[in-house]
Amino acid sequence: MTEVDSAKRARIAERLKEARKLAGLSQGHVAKILGLHRPSVSEIEAGNRRVSADELAQLAEIYDVSVAWLLGETPETLDAQDPRLELAARELSKLKPDDLERLLKLLAAMRSDSTPNGGSR
Repeated sequence: MTEVDSAKRARIAERLKEARKLAGLSQGHVAKILGLHRPSVSEIEAGNRRVSADELAQLAEIYDVSVAWLLGETPETLDAQDPRLELAARELSKLKPDDLERLLKLLAAMRSDSTPNGGSR
């Protein structure tokens, strides 16, 4: 495998792991949905197992992301016109201040857990 192939596989693996975590799913749950064993999902997320086109399409659907994003062909940023952002903003505006503060702390903790050495991106 060339260095470029290795880097691309690592990028796909990282995005698959990130998307799964953002979807709030365990490796076991994803494995069950796909009809795989949990170690297979772990190997995919570690970049040690190739993902078939069918699996990639299924994963994109499960995680509610595009295949292009999983492949690293689109930027990591959200489109400001994404209707999910409006929905999220409406729901956040309904929260009590204490609940919003707890949610923001939880999001910050999740973000630091998903980055190397607990740092920011």
